[in-house]
Amino acid sequence: MLGLISRILGKEDPGSKNVAKERLRLVLVHDRASVSPQLLQLMKADLIKVVSNYMEIDEEGLNISLDRSENAVALVANIPVKKLKRVAT
Repeated sequence: MLGLISRILGKEDPGSKNVAKERLRLVLVHDRASVSPQLLQLMKADLIKVVSNYMEIDEEGLNISLDRSENAVALVANIPVKKLKRVAT
C-alpha cells in the first residue's frame, strides 16, 4: 500500500535497477580513471558532508564521475541544491 502511494506521489524507492546502474557506472569510472569504486564512494561521502554544511542538497540526484582526456582526469560533480543555508553548520 505504501509503495503504491509513494509511486503516485512520485517518491519511488530506489530499486534494484537503479542500484545495478550505479554499480555499473562505478565500475566504468574505475576502468577509465584507475580509481577504485570504494575511493569514489569515499570522495562522494566527503563531498556530501562538506557541501551539506552550506546548502541543503538532493543526495539522491547527486552524481559524481571522473572524466578522462588524453593527459588529464577531471572530477565532475553534479549536486542538485534545494536551498542555501543561512548559517553554516
